[in-house]
Amino acid sequence: MNGHLEINGRLIGPGFPIYIVAELSANHNQNFDQAVSLIYAAKKVDADAIKLQTYTPDTLTLRSDKEHFRVGDGLWAGRTLYDLYDAAYTPWEWQPELKAIANGLGMDLFSTPFDTTAVEFLERMDVPAHKVASFEIVDLPLIRRIAQTGKPMIISTGMATLAEIDEAVRTAREAGAMQIALLKCNSAYPAPPEEMHLHTIAHLAATFGVVAGLSDHTLGSAVPIAAVALGACIIEKHLAFSREAPGPDNAFSLEPAEFREMVNAIRIAEKALGEVRYEVTRQEAASRVFRRSLFVVEDMKAGDTFTAKTVRSIRPSYGLSPKHLPEVLGMRAAKDIERGTPLKWDLVI
Repeated sequence: MNGHLEINGRLIGPGFPIYIVAELSANHNQNFDQAVSLIYAAKKVDADAIKLQTYTPDTLTLRSDKEHFRVGDGLWAGRTLYDLYDAAYTPWEWQPELKAIANGLGMDLFSTPFDTTAVEFLERMDVPAHKVASFEIVDLPLIRRIAQTGKPMIISTGMATLAEIDEAVRTAREAGAMQIALLKCNSAYPAPPEEMHLHTIAHLAATFGVVAGLSDHTLGSAVPIAAVALGACIIEKHLAFSREAPGPDNAFSLEPAEFREMVNAIRIAEKALGEVRYEVTRQEAASRVFRRSLFVVEDMKAGDTFTAKTVRSIRPSYGLSPKHLPEVLGMRAAKDIERGTPLKWDLVI
């Protein structure tokens, strides 16, 4: 078990900065220049990594018009799987150059291999990690091959039962994987927030002794920010120039300005989480003067009795603590006291 990952020397896990991954998916619309522009956009919005997908339509499915090769409903209703993947895949010849560009900008780049030929290709590219897609979590031979690379593995868990996740993790570990992250995911496009069940993130981390995070297909950034508050150490989100543009994944992606807002909010959230602490902070210390304390609120002569009319708990905090009010009531003034004087023990007899 390992409570953190290390990708290109960067530690990822509890206590370390959230690792934010911009998923390019099919949002390049098979235009190389657009793919490059998206990488530059990801850098501009302070993403930590770029993720690609490495497959061809032939490595994923068959060219067939039969009913069971056709999408029945949802965002891609009516399309054959082959046509969908043919329109969405990232040409393999681009990927080494895209990695060089991302690395030159100071970002990591890795990918999701969908079969063993993709694993071999990505290994020749020397990617720093591998991603396992939710749909492939049941492909144990593929998971075994990825684990044998010794690279960190980030596994999405959309649609998976607890037993299927356990089987995937055990398979990976038995094949040599030492660094595993599990991402809570809902494999609907877009995913409804009420079906995200983000409390699962902490359960994944505790149950499997891994880094946990979120691969998010909801609209907007509220769910990723909430996930960070619940322990997510990795956030993966699709990036596109426009949700209105044609393309398989644009509709549930964030545009650059929205992605930037998400990153900023995540960075604020991670700072706010801090640790379990009850000490007064440096910024709070200056405010302590505005606490309540005991003040004499009417002019008093020596020997007068302190009553609810002559002494009260008010702001600021220069007098005795309010907890001493029951003791003070019924005692007498040691000398003449002017209204507005903080009450101290040397004024009480």
